[in-house]
Amino acid sequence: MGDAAQEEITQLLADWGRGDASALDRLVPLVHAELRRIARRQMSRERPGHTLQATALVNEAYLRLAGQGDAQPRWQGRAHFYAVAAQVMRHVLIDHARTRARAKRGGPGAVQVTLGEAEALDGGRADDLLALDEALRELQTVDPQKVRIVELRYFGGLSVEETAEVLGISPTTARREWRRAKAWLYREMQRT
Repeated sequence: MGDAAQEEITQLLADWGRGDASALDRLVPLVHAELRRIARRQMSRERPGHTLQATALVNEAYLRLAGQGDAQPRWQGRAHFYAVAAQVMRHVLIDHARTRARAKRGGPGAVQVTLGEAEALDGGRADDLLALDEALRELQTVDPQKVRIVELRYFGGLSVEETAEVLGISPTTARREWRRAKAWLYREMQRT
């Protein structure tokens, strides 16, 4: 993406933050390809045959971002916007996994299957996503900055430098905290 397009995105984000609803409509075509890349990255971690596709994930994230009503976001820049979009996509996937988990436990119209059949259908990835979400919630109480770093790096696909820029920290600090967050999450998820 050229510098002119990046500057236009930055300007449209600022306009949207000031309440210009039409800026969002002009912004979407410019950021759609990057949002799809983020969605594909997140979907690559899901089980094969996932019922939610990258396009649907982008669309749902767009609806949630656009549906903020009068609470206009104050974007710090393009990296911040993509990080928030990635976080919204993460929540969409978690909501989807929770819905599937409820259905597996006998929601309306549920089909009875054995535990082995249920595991074969999703490979346990929905459970992994829910376990990661639970571990992130616990980490949030201990160190909220590490959670933001995980969201930006893992879910948003941002580089260490982009993550540092969004959080206003040095790349060295972002890299160190990223390693610590991964180690902490690994330990927590091994316990479950």
